[in-house]
Amino acid sequence: MDLALFDLDETVICEDSTGLWLRWLVSQGFAPEALIEQERALMTQYYRGSLSMEEYMNTTLSPLAGMATLTVAGWIRRFIHRDIMPRVYPSARERMAWHQERGDTIILVSASGEHLVTPIALQLGAHAALAIGVEIIDDRYSGQTYGTMTYKEGKVTRLNDWLSVQEDVRFNHTWAYSDSMNDLPMLEHADHAHVINPSESLHQLAKQRGWEVCRWMR
Repeated sequence: MDLALFDLDETVICEDSTGLWLRWLVSQGFAPEALIEQERALMTQYYRGSLSMEEYMNTTLSPLAGMATLTVAGWIRRFIHRDIMPRVYPSARERMAWHQERGDTIILVSASGEHLVTPIALQLGAHAALAIGVEIIDDRYSGQTYGTMTYKEGKVTRLNDWLSVQEDVRFNHTWAYSDSMNDLPMLEHADHAHVINPSESLHQLAKQRGWEVCRWMR
């Protein structure tokens, strides 16, 4: 049995899940419209590789501070149905199905919050999700995060933490799929790395490393 690691944003789906979520919140009147521009400015830093993930998460979690988890769970179910599932790349579905047929374990590993990533992983049929911890106190979101963030090297750290508690499970090989240079540590960790619709810099690096380059279309 192998382990298959899939990044979420711009890899399994054709857009960024948190950006979509904020737009959904604004469209429903649950967040101010100015939040969308704040998030876009922070994403510019992400693509440059200079993003403060703490600042990003504090900003994007702000609409949930004080909200009951059951209320937000209902919002997220509607959001996933309307805005996430239609944006899944057909090739991503096919690749995940291929791993499932082989009996592999599939994990969605994302730098988005676990409140979004875990239910998305469930909808996609993944076996687990590793995402940024979102703090809940007395069944309400605090607006803060906890633990090691699944960003850059943090993805490998969290993966190793997950592997350490898997009793009597050993994986022969690891596969990794990502579109982002920020996921270089995860791609380097894998036995079989696949880059999805990469930037020119990641494309050139993939060619040097002998990684497979995939062009997934919606």
